[in-house]
Amino acid sequence: MSALQPLAARMRPVRLEQYIGQAHILGPGRPLRTALERGLAHSMIFWGPPGTGKTTLARLVAEYCDSDFVSLSAVLAGVKDIRSAVAQARQHKDLNGRTTIVFVDEVHRFNKSQQDAFLPHIEDGTLIFIGATTENPSFELNNALLSRARTYVLKSLDEDDLCAVLEQALTDTERGLGQRRLSIRPEDMQRLVRAADGDARRAISLLEIAADLADDGAVLDSDCLDQVLQGGSKRFDKGGDLFYEQISALHKSVRGSAPDAALYWLARMLNGGCDPVYIARRLVRMAAEDIGNADPRALQLAMNAWDALTRLGSPEGELVLAQAVTYLAVAPKSNAVYTAFNRVMADVVSQPSYDVPEHLRNAPTSMMKGLGYGAGYRYAHDEPGAYAAGESYMPKVLHGVQYYYPASQGLEMKIGEKLRHLKAQDQASRRKRYDVDSSSTDGDSK
Repeated sequence: MSALQPLAARMRPVRLEQYIGQAHILGPGRPLRTALERGLAHSMIFWGPPGTGKTTLARLVAEYCDSDFVSLSAVLAGVKDIRSAVAQARQHKDLNGRTTIVFVDEVHRFNKSQQDAFLPHIEDGTLIFIGATTENPSFELNNALLSRARTYVLKSLDEDDLCAVLEQALTDTERGLGQRRLSIRPEDMQRLVRAADGDARRAISLLEIAADLADDGAVLDSDCLDQVLQGGSKRFDKGGDLFYEQISALHKSVRGSAPDAALYWLARMLNGGCDPVYIARRLVRMAAEDIGNADPRALQLAMNAWDALTRLGSPEGELVLAQAVTYLAVAPKSNAVYTAFNRVMADVVSQPSYDVPEHLRNAPTSMMKGLGYGAGYRYAHDEPGAYAAGESYMPKVLHGVQYYYPASQGLEMKIGEKLRHLKAQDQASRRKRYDVDSSSTDGDSK
């Protein structure tokens, strides 16, 4: 193995015993582990964050199943490369009966037709397909391809796993840094581990940089690591699954009235490089969707935070986001407006386009007045309490339909009381009108 190769490439495991992490799929008795030990391969998709061992695992599958290995990168490969890989697989099968594993890294980058190109060759056994992706296969891969491959989810390595990866790289005398007799204190090892943030490749790369700065036999101390770890940040895949997972966690923390968790996810996103303006927009949505009229100030505060962030810029404006996040988290919660809007939109889509009742129509011309437009309309400000009790503003067929049910929290508790009071006035007005109408009818019959 060439010493010119990066340390991460040299340390790539070649046996299952060297593979660290992913015990949920490779532990004793697990289906994938059993299949590899028996030399039985099947088409599969490896889905997980960077540095979790997707490519390494694909190579191990080929090694344990005694298969030829053809690797493609969906970032660089095209139809010609796919045809060439299929041709190699067919040649291996026809000449020596060997199975070929075609591995496609970043498979989500292939379009539908490129993904479909593999289907007949998977079906007839020409090749075994293994794809690796950092994106959710449910959204990025064709159903036809997914139905022919089993999806395995790979997880970020925990701190113990990353420590084991680094120890292996430090002590291995054939592939790693063992011959250089380097050492590192536990607390500094933890610094490297935390900087790697679940990514084994990143952990080894950081270790290699630190080793390049040190003499043989040296201790990789905090001064050395200070130079290596400058400007480091946590993983954050803008627009990818991690992006949506973290904004979801922020939103749900606000909805769940958990200010500490909301601040944590805000900080994670900002530290990872998320656009603060995007977060500000989402806070406005949270204020409307999850707080609404329970505390109308929440929407105004979210808008003010957006405006202040725009004026201050980053990082000064990020404190304003923190203020808004904590306020939204502790504010009384109501999704009554959100629910009401969804209900009414569903009705508008599914029902006929009912005419506006004539008494609600404007009548700026004599012809429109002659048609009865505006006739019988009651001007609310001329009524007691500025409320026209018993008046209806809905199309006739929807009279009495209710969409908005205020929550029993915050200001909406008062809103609910007011609406119940107005509804009681409506009912009293209708009863009074009914009594008058009935009395008039009785008089006419006499």
